[in-house]
Amino acid sequence: MPKEQRVLDKPAMGIRDGLPLQASDGGIEDLRKNIQHLMDIEAIKQLKHAYFRCVDTANFEELATIFHPDVTVRFKGGTYEWNLDGREAYLESLKTSFTQEAVGHHNGHHPEIQVLSETEATGIWYLTDNMWVLNFEFFTTGTALYWDRYLKVDGRWTIRETAYERLYELPSRLEERPGFSSHYLAHHGTPLPKPS
Repeated sequence: MPKEQRVLDKPAMGIRDGLPLQASDGGIEDLRKNIQHLMDIEAIKQLKHAYFRCVDTANFEELATIFHPDVTVRFKGGTYEWNLDGREAYLESLKTSFTQEAVGHHNGHHPEIQVLSETEATGIWYLTDNMWVLNFEFFTTGTALYWDRYLKVDGRWTIRETAYERLYELPSRLEERPGFSSHYLAHHGTPLPKPS
């Protein structure tokens, strides 16, 4: 376990206040801007929810559309640090984690979205997750804070930077294989190499 953990507040995460969430006093064009602001927040929420869904279902094709090509990834857990640059590197890493011998459950809660401009935004998310890695007889549960930077490219929001740091993490060795009555990734996860 790390001896020290930094304070996870907005300045440490590089999050600043975005455009105000209040209706303008102007006319129809200002109203359109206000509505677009709200639609951008909703689009970013849907983007992040799709991220969690696609991770747990090993939907790498759709995941590729969620990330900016130059995405940076900085994840810090109790026993690991994951630093990756670029969409392809991140997707390849996810493919090795979400195999036919994995079961993932990742939920993002309590979004705090800050729209900075027509094409830039940030977000903080509270993660709750469970991850079984059956071939290594390993289970991890915990929570983390995610903080992201989003970039709108050709009218679509993408994740340009993503980071998380664990609030707590409980890894444990599985005494026996869980008796899942449904195991989606067994059919749709990345196949493991056949033993030679």
